[in-house]
Amino acid sequence: MCRAIPHRVIQVAGEKGLVEVGGVRHWVDLSLVAVDDDSVRVGDFVLVHSGFAISVLDETAAEQTLDLIRELAAAGEHV
Repeated sequence: MCRAIPHRVIQVAGEKGLVEVGGVRHWVDLSLVAVDDDSVRVGDFVLVHSGFAISVLDETAAEQTLDLIRELAAAGEHV
């Protein structure tokens, strides 16, 4: 099962991107989302799995997914 999580791109440096989610920043590989044709820009959301950005998301889809993840985390705290 894939557990990819949306991250916002903070910086692009070649095929690497500094991304952020929940206040945590880290570098990921952007080579799978076609950096060469400028398809990933600062401010975009990318779906990250195992250190690789695997797709670019629109902001609405990213925020909806992050909201669901937060709801699941909150529900787990009450168990």
